[in-house]
Amino acid sequence: MKGAGGKNSWALFLLLLTGIVLGGFIGMLAEGVPALSWLGYGQTFGLDTPIVVNLGLLVITFGLTIKITIASIIGVVIAIIIYRFL
Repeated sequence: MKGAGGKNSWALFLLLLTGIVLGGFIGMLAEGVPALSWLGYGQTFGLDTPIVVNLGLLVITFGLTIKITIASIIGVVIAIIIYRFL
């Protein structure tokens, strides 16, 4: 699956996912350091309480929470820059 300019869209997806995960991890680690605590600042959104579907024999629980931090935004920007140079 090739995107515009012949670049692979899966590579972009994996780079963005890596940027989000590593940025979130760095933001979580930086919360304890006073000079870097701004990297952990962000917003959480999603389902506060999960949705439970009880079918008698099967119980299904749906839930999704996303936390976007400054560090994860920086990680996404770095991932896009790396993708452009590939």
